[in-house]
Formats: sequence, C-alpha cells, structure tokens
Amino acid sequence: MGLLTGKTALITGASRGIGEAIARKFAQEGANVAFTYRSSAEKAKILENELQQYGAKAKGYQSDAASFDDAATLMQEVLKEFGTIDVLVNNAGIARDNLLLRMTEQQWDEVMNNNLKSMFNLTKQALRPMLKARSGSIINMSSIIGMRGNAGQANYAASKAGIIGFSKSVAQELGSRNIRCNVIAPGFIETDMTENLGGNNREEFLKKIPMERFGKPDEVANVALFLASDLSAYVSGQVLSVCGAMNT
Repeated sequence: MGLLTGKTALITGASRGIGEAIARKFAQEGANVAFTYRSSAEKAKILENELQQYGAKAKGYQSDAASFDDAATLMQEVLKEFGTIDVLVNNAGIARDNLLLRMTEQQWDEVMNNNLKSMFNLTKQALRPMLKARSGSIINMSSIIGMRGNAGQANYAASKAGIIGFSKSVAQELGSRNIRCNVIAPGFIETDMTENLGGNNREEFLKKIPMERFGKPDEVANVALFLASDLSAYVSGQVLSVCGAMNT
C-alpha cells in the first residue's frame, strides 16, 4: 500500500522481537529505516539486508539508547545518512524483575535508564529536525504493566507508566507544530521475554487474556504503522493497548 512512502523512520532496539517486526513492516510500506541494536552486529546486518530487499534504504547503528551522548551521536549520523526523520519509534527496553524487598538499586536504575531515560534522550534529539519540518510522529513503547502494575516488576511498571505521562506531555507541547506523540501498550506478546516464562506461569497469564492467546509482534507492528502514517493524522497523546482485551 505504501503508507510510509517517502518517510524516514528511526526505530530503537530493532534487532529482534517487536522492534524487528516494526522495522520490517515500515520497510514493506515504503519507509526508509534507520534502526539501533546493542550487541548483535550479525543479526543487525541480516535485518539491514532484508529491509533493503523491499526497496528501502536501511541502516543499523550500534547505540545505547540509555546514553544521552550516544543518542546525540546517533541522530547526527542518521541525519547525515538519511537527511531527515519523520517517525521515531522508542522501542528499546529491558526487564530486571525482582520483588521490591530483594530489588537492588542497580536493577532499578538499569530499567529506568533503558526504558524511560532513553525516551527523553531520543525524543530530545528528534525534535530539531521535526520542528524544522513542522511534522513528525513519535511512538513510544509502554506496556499494560505500566497501566496495571505487576508483582515483581515495580521497576518495569514504574518505567512504563512514566512513558505514558512523558508522551502525553510531549503531545501537548508539540501539537501546535504538527508533531504527534502516542503510546503503544502491548500485553503479552510472543517474544524472547515471554519465551522464558515457565509452563505454569504461561498458563496463568493466558487465563487473564480474554482472547486466550499471546499476541504476535506483527500485531503490534500494525498499530505502529497506523500511528506512523497519515491515517492517524489527528491522533495524538493517546495510549493504544494491544493486549487481547486483557486491559479492559
């Protein structure tokens, strides 16, 4: 359909899971795609080559979204290579689960830096080219855990809840400049994280999902496509849950 033809997107944490599915979907819809990865240069190169097969310009960058300096350097390199940025998807994130009684300061700080501070870092860097163009779509990846909470995930839930407040504020600040900011809140999606769930835990989570299955990365990518495209031109400051009615 070419919903993103002529647009350039930057997606963080795109070498696997939801980020990889979004990168692929965007390229299929005509976008040029810059994406980041933390460690696996080999996987990133495979994805880069795949995206180029769709006719897109694509390039992977090794970068730490939790580092303000890395974010600044990344944006300079992306703008030099692609010229502009129309869509930013803040997808990079981690989990360091533990009961609060046992949670370490390091576990708290790592999650807050990687999940929440990264949003500030990348959004801050994307503002100048978007303000210059008076156009842009920022998509921030939260979680239904940020809306519901979950035992053993106080750090993760706090970071994901913070993303929602951050995004609503950004939407209000930048709306007059035609820059939109929205949130996707996935439920349980078939990724590396959910693969590590034990059999009993998996069954317990399935009982809480009215659709009785985990979601697929492509189902999150479809929502990201909507928010990145002009189909959502009047949608900003919103949280779209992709959770099989779990958050109802």
